[in-house]
Amino acid sequence: MLIISSALWLRYTIIGKAMRAVANDKVLARVSGIDSERVILYTFAMGSALAGIAGILVAFDVDMSPTMGMKALMMGVVTVIVGGVGSVPGIAAGALLLGIAQHLGVWKIGTQWQDAIAFGILLVFLVFRPQGFLGKKVKKVTL
Repeated sequence: MLIISSALWLRYTIIGKAMRAVANDKVLARVSGIDSERVILYTFAMGSALAGIAGILVAFDVDMSPTMGMKALMMGVVTVIVGGVGSVPGIAAGALLLGIAQHLGVWKIGTQWQDAIAFGILLVFLVFRPQGFLGKKVKKVTL
C-alpha cells in the first residue's frame, strides 16, 4: 500500500514531479525555477516518514534491539538491486520475486537458507542482468 501511494505521489503531485526533476538534474531543475533545496528537504522528510513506518512494522515482527533492522535493510538493498535502481515498479517486482523465492525455498529446505536464497538471486542478477528488472542499461562512452 505504501509503495503504491508513494509511486502515485511521486508521479502526480507537483512536489513529486519536482523531486523527480531534482533527482534527474539538480542544476537544470534550479534553472527551471524549482527550489532544489526545499525539494531536498521534502525528500528527506518523506524518506524519514517511510523509514519510521518501516521501523515500527519491523518492531512488531521482531524484538526491539539496536540491530533489529539489519536483516530488513540487507533484504531491501538486495531488492533494489534486483528490481533496478530508480525504478519503483521494478523494486516492487524485485521484492515480490525475492519474497516468493524465499518462502518457496523454506517450503522445500530449512529456514536457515533464506538469506542464501536471497543472495543467490542477487548473484544471478548481478551476473546476467546487472541493471535489474526494469533498470536502464548503462551506455558506454567511446572517445
